[in-house]
Amino acid sequence: MIAIPQQPPKMTVEEYLEWEPQQDLRYEYANGEVFAMTVGTIPHNDIALNLYRALYPHLRSRGCRVNVSDVKMQLTPQSRYYYPDVIVSCNPQNLNARNFIQHPKLIVEVLSPGTNAKDRGEKFTYYLTIPSLQEYLLIDSEKISVERYCRGEGKMWLYYPYTAEDMVTLSSIEFECPIELLYEGVVFTTEE
Repeated sequence: MIAIPQQPPKMTVEEYLEWEPQQDLRYEYANGEVFAMTVGTIPHNDIALNLYRALYPHLRSRGCRVNVSDVKMQLTPQSRYYYPDVIVSCNPQNLNARNFIQHPKLIVEVLSPGTNAKDRGEKFTYYLTIPSLQEYLLIDSEKISVERYCRGEGKMWLYYPYTAEDMVTLSSIEFECPIELLYEGVVFTTEE
């Protein structure tokens, strides 16, 4: 018989930050409630790592850091903590961070059937309120498709879709790569 963990009770941010490192699973935090992270697929992981491998040498000399899924991001000190798939920060306060990133410049979520709605809905809504955020990237793990949201003037966000054979541009960090690089080695489900 498999034991299914019970949903933990509501807790304060301080309780969450103390409790979560002691757990076997990672948990996101939203206004007193914690949510266990879903288990990723191999394509999901490969896409995040492909992007990380491309970004790391590009960002290292620019005084920026790039992290993958095990790094927590603090949206606000008292409301939300998320685990993006890839996060980039060039803020000096984050260069030596130990517990979470506070001032992201770029956030990337790799979409899967289990995370698609949350990444496009709740997370999308809250990420766009982060003053330091310049770009939000959604990468589909089921087909070659990337969506980029780039901060415009005022509250405007510009939308850029990418498909096969396109060059993906990340203007906030002066980076571009062929979309195929993100999907290198990724095997998609085939129809039977």
